[in-house]
This record gives sequence, C-alpha cells and structure tokens, in this order.
Amino acid sequence: MLARVPASSANLGPGFDVLAVALERYVEVTIDPADEFSITTSGAGAGRFDDENHLAARVAAGVLGHTRFALNVHSTIPVSRGLGSSAALALAAAAAAGAPDPLALAVEVDGHAENAAASWRGGLVAASTDSDGSILVRDLALDDVWRFVVVIPDVELATAAARAALPPSVPFADAVSNLRALTELLAGLADHHAFRAAAMDDALHQPYRSALLPFATPLLAALREGGASGSCWSGAGSTMLGLATVAHAEAVAQAARAFCEREGIDATVDVLRADRTGLVVR
Repeated sequence: MLARVPASSANLGPGFDVLAVALERYVEVTIDPADEFSITTSGAGAGRFDDENHLAARVAAGVLGHTRFALNVHSTIPVSRGLGSSAALALAAAAAAGAPDPLALAVEVDGHAENAAASWRGGLVAASTDSDGSILVRDLALDDVWRFVVVIPDVELATAAARAALPPSVPFADAVSNLRALTELLAGLADHHAFRAAAMDDALHQPYRSALLPFATPLLAALREGGASGSCWSGAGSTMLGLATVAHAEAVAQAARAFCEREGIDATVDVLRADRTGLVVR
C-alpha cells in the first residue's frame, strides 16, 4: 500500500502550536508484505537509520505487529527544517500500514497535532489535543491567491532545541498581543484583501528562538521588503516563510535568494502552493 502526505508549516507567526498549513512537498511511503524486513529510502533524509529503527519502520511495525514487510520511503520534505517532516512521515507510515486512525498515531509519535492535522486534511487547519486525548481539528478558509515562499537553509534545527529556548511563562501583554494578531491573521488568510502585515507578528516563540539562527530576523525583514505581505518562522525553523500573493511571490523569492547570496547563506528558496488534498492512500 502507498500513502502520500504533504509537508506542513506550523504557527504562521502567532498561531503557536495550533495553526498549520499543508504545503506542496511530499513524502511517500510504500509497504509491501515480505518474508523479512527491508528498507529503501530516497530523497530528503535518505540513508538515515535505514534499518528497523527508521521512524517509518517503527510506526509500521507497531501497526502490523511484526517486521515482515518491505518499506520504501521517498521524501522531498527536508528533515529538521520546520516543515513537519516527522509528522508527515509518521502519518504516511501509519496510513500505508493500514492503521485505523493514522492521525491519532502520528500525533502520538510526533507530538504535534497541528502539523499532523494539516498533512492529513490539507489546506489550513487549527488543531490541538483535548484533555481526554482526542484530537480536535478545524478546517479554516484560505484564499487561493496566497503562495508560500520558503527559504530552507542548509542548517538543521531540532524541534527539541528550539523548544528548549522558550521560557516557562510569558508576559500577559504578549499573550494578548498574539491573540489579537491571530484573529487578524485568520481574516487575512481567508481574504488577502483583509491582510495586515502585523497579523504575522509573534511574541511567544520567535523572539526567544532568534538567537539560535542569527540570520532569521534580517531574513524575515528582507522577505517583507521584497514584497511579502508577511513573514515568519516555519514551525521551529530553520526554514523561514514569506506569505505572498501570486503576483508578488517570485519577486519575494528573488529577494530571498539575493539576501542569502549576500550573507553567504546556503539555502534553497521555493514558491509553494498550499496542498488542498492531504493524505492520499492507494
């Protein structure tokens, strides 16, 4: 069985640990019955843990109850770059293995409901885990005109390290500021005419993580100066994201490439659409 799952970008500024959008980069996992375990990997992350310790292998074995299968993984989602690679891989492996609830399993494995839900549903979602362990997912409106300019540095940033940079509490005013920005962001994502640049402002995670990636703050500014309507970290980084209309997206990408060249940053810059399909199994 083959399962294909899109990448995701979480937070989108003020939507910390709740908001995510699916993007048109993909991981495909194929699982076939076999006399003994085997694995082949290609694309992003190829050659890492190519044995029974591979994340997809562990997820599949947990679903099937054995390791008598041939596993193939092909991915265009960079690893540890803030594009939901682990959530997407866990979701794809669970679905390919025939899990009755691949979303729940992906969230259990990865811990990020918003990333897994965006990859599962496609489009823009708000997601969280309720006190009883159930996963709450809400589909949100997303204007077709939006494009997502992703700047993917050749620098890995583990989610655990990014999480460790966060304080145990934040000022009340910062929490209120994020709530205000989030309401504006949802309105602007639904209708680009309503978007305001301040809607992507964040006070809960980006300021505390900026020391981990010294290029982040000036790069976010360069994206906006290049024509992006807003800019933010993609998840916990290291990818940075510029939100742009289709008319401005390529100019924003060129501005990002110029910045990276000028600053000596090895990075890939892509203009991505939102994936509207989510998980596909065949």
